[in-house]
Amino acid sequence: MTGIQDVATQLGVTMRTLRFYEDKGLIAPQRVGTMRIYSKREIGRMQLILRGKRLGFSIREIKEFLDLYDVDPEHHEQVRILQTKVATRIDDLRKQKRAIEQTLEELLSIERQARAWLQGSPVAPVEDTP
Repeated sequence: MTGIQDVATQLGVTMRTLRFYEDKGLIAPQRVGTMRIYSKREIGRMQLILRGKRLGFSIREIKEFLDLYDVDPEHHEQVRILQTKVATRIDDLRKQKRAIEQTLEELLSIERQARAWLQGSPVAPVEDTP
């Protein structure tokens, strides 16, 4: 069992972050007086929470996933839901990637036109875009 400062350091987060996830009901460290004591289970849950956030899942989605972990000892339902959510997230990211690539191409084109215009090339001035 480990105190809040040690867990924060171990996970690379602030103590405030740990208290936030506790307030949201995602972790439940034991209390000894005013001290929070984190078991391996709570540290593992925090690692899953941080990974979920890094991958772009909402706190609500992460909480649903963690709640399933306790209900389904075989983890079948948890893995099915995870697979669905991951597939959706991949699809969303691919759409975002296409949009970013399109925007990047447009910006690069504008940059080339502006550079050419400033260098006195006979290129038409940069078009106004909405």
